[in-house]
Amino acid sequence: MSARPLPVPSARRVLLLAFLILFVDGYDMFTLGTVGPALLAYEPWGATAATLGTLAAVTGFGMPIGSMLAGWLSDRTGRRLPIVVAVGLISVAMLLAAIAPNVVVFGIARFVTGIAIGGLSPLVAALVSDHGPRSSRTLYIAVAFAAFGVGGAGSAFLGSVLLTHTHFQWLFLPGLLPLLLPWPLWRVLPAGGPVADRARASAVGASVPGPRELFAAPLRRATLLLWAASFLSLALIYSTGSWLPTVLLRNGYAMTSALQFTVAFTLGASLGSIGLALLADRGYLRAVTVGGFAAAAVVLTLLPFAREQSTLIVLLLCALAGVGSLAGQALVVACMVDLYPGRLRGTALGFGQGFGRLGAIVGPAYLAVMTTVLATPYAGFFAFALIAVLGALAIALLPRRRAEEVGPDTGAQEPSSSAARRPAERTT
Repeated sequence: MSARPLPVPSARRVLLLAFLILFVDGYDMFTLGTVGPALLAYEPWGATAATLGTLAAVTGFGMPIGSMLAGWLSDRTGRRLPIVVAVGLISVAMLLAAIAPNVVVFGIARFVTGIAIGGLSPLVAALVSDHGPRSSRTLYIAVAFAAFGVGGAGSAFLGSVLLTHTHFQWLFLPGLLPLLLPWPLWRVLPAGGPVADRARASAVGASVPGPRELFAAPLRRATLLLWAASFLSLALIYSTGSWLPTVLLRNGYAMTSALQFTVAFTLGASLGSIGLALLADRGYLRAVTVGGFAAAAVVLTLLPFAREQSTLIVLLLCALAGVGSLAGQALVVACMVDLYPGRLRGTALGFGQGFGRLGAIVGPAYLAVMTTVLATPYAGFFAFALIAVLGALAIALLPRRRAEEVGPDTGAQEPSSSAARRPAERTT
């Protein structure tokens, strides 16, 4: 007998827990960028711009490991156990960062953190898509991923309040709060994922999903383009998250202004992603994703020339840049969910975002090189914009076929949300 869908209240509880998990993820990711100027000014560690880029890259280096392993396991064991383990691990790593006596130990803490948060993003995306209403799947994913920006805003806000009179490592102590989550996660989440249960009950349930299926002839092109889009979206997020305050300071903004703009960037992303998701769920997912990347490219190109404008205008530009940057990740994830069959969802998200996590390594290092080698203070902004342009191109080149047309298990997969609604829209 196939498993019954969870009732709506349970789906909402799952969404709430997913939001809390990614809030912590976002807080942690943006904390390195928030403390960046203070870390560079901390003489005992002797950090340089290259050190900051290396720390961001070290964080990203652990992410593909966590992402691929968690996604692959979740299609076999369900989502609950990997999520609980990752949430506990991130708290331990954040505590280590808060008490690290030197930059080497701090870097180790960031690497462990990367493993944990690398697994959380595909796990949460798969979990939400499992239990969210099919007709609002992109919205559910966007609401969960909006927590990423809210967490980043919380980091920037605490930085603006605390960094002027406390040590920068204090900002990592809130990372202990996830220790409150394992118990409710264990109580609310099912032991086995509903997708895995449906697969076992179907005619093709005996086959074991694996990464090789992502490169079967019908899916190969889409897989390569989605991996590229994931790489570019995460390169954009982690480069802006790690370098935006520093780049703004180099363009004449004050420390408090730079942190205010980071708050606008992250909150704009959170609110904007929900608006874009509502439009995407009406059948325009790919067009909206391309538009988000393009908007980020335009705004990040204009931002360095807006210093003489009013604070309100600059804050608005930062918010729009956040919409195109952070919201892009949620939309790329929604494109993956839209294309792949249900039984491959965890594996597809894990390996797709695992490859994308390499962008978390390359992005900050790329920004470090651009801002060091090129003499112009505008180099960072133009480097941000180039990543966004390439992301828009990757999504624009995706094939039009969807999971129900190209999936390897054509007898068992569920129709994609955007495709399922389009015929009805045409007949109304």
